[in-house]
Amino acid sequence: MLRADNFGNMSKIDIKSMSFEEVIAFTQEKGYPRFRAEQIYSWLHQKQVNGFEEMSNLPKSLIEELSSICYISVANIEKKLVSRYDNTVKYLFSFCDGECVEAVVMDYHHGHSMCISTQVGCKMGCTFCATGMGGFIRNLTPSEILSQIHTAQRDLNLRISSLVLMGMGEPLDNFENVVKFIKLATDEKGLNLGARHITLSTCGVVPKIYELADLHIPINLSLSLHDTKNETRSRTMPISKKYPLEDTLKACKYYSDTTGRRITYEYALIKGVNDSEINALELANLIKGTLCHVNLIPVNPVEGTGYSQSSEKNIRNFQKILERHGVTATVRRTLGSDINASCGQLRGKQIRGN
Repeated sequence: MLRADNFGNMSKIDIKSMSFEEVIAFTQEKGYPRFRAEQIYSWLHQKQVNGFEEMSNLPKSLIEELSSICYISVANIEKKLVSRYDNTVKYLFSFCDGECVEAVVMDYHHGHSMCISTQVGCKMGCTFCATGMGGFIRNLTPSEILSQIHTAQRDLNLRISSLVLMGMGEPLDNFENVVKFIKLATDEKGLNLGARHITLSTCGVVPKIYELADLHIPINLSLSLHDTKNETRSRTMPISKKYPLEDTLKACKYYSDTTGRRITYEYALIKGVNDSEINALELANLIKGTLCHVNLIPVNPVEGTGYSQSSEKNIRNFQKILERHGVTATVRRTLGSDINASCGQLRGKQIRGN
């Protein structure tokens, strides 16, 4: 049974992190029929309520019992920023223990996509990332990851049609909770999102890439690559010291072969660091011939890193070189530039009291 022993709801059961089968077992153990479990699960995942008192078709005795032994995780809006350029919405959410994470809702022609967080802070220490500067606090529970979506949908009165696990934290460092979340999000009795509309971004936790592949959940895998050699990649991404690029790319190929899903390689272009023609040729030679796509990202300017974006000319030239060598590449559209939409910066300001 999932409990929040370290959080604000001491020893209470985290009912929104339960699968449908677990809710059935829980209610039957309490002497209630199966249809009560169906009602509770529907209230939690389809109607997305924040309190047991909102479950109007449950008997008062059950509501009181649930309230005494369970809690419903909620992502509270601490700050909300809306871009005046492209309708991108950035949230700072807080949970029952006061810890905060960031999430971003992006408006595309095909629907609304949401970038969500999986940890409070991050252990990975990538030097261009604002999240890592604040250190690691804790993992998010499945319900806390899910609640970010629930709150945004309710606040904006819309349906999120695709998800990117690319916010604060390394998803594969919170493996069990993230997998449980994905199963909840794809449950037809819940959000009913297609697995192929979910993308998990990792910096390269190699053993967990294999483990995820063997679960045969056809989500998309995105690798934060950003460099083509271990020596230089290790300077910006310390994980490369533990899991060399050769092992990481081998794991990605295994994932693609096992799931049939194309790998996306994220490559943040940093002026004077990894944006030369030689870098582009090295990248093409490294991954060509595999089922993949490259997403070129003008690096987000983050205070304290000293990094700046490549010029538009360099970015387009980099893209052309990849394509000439048979590697499909796109340049990520910059959204929410006026609200610092890259994750980590809003929480950092909150911590510093700005």
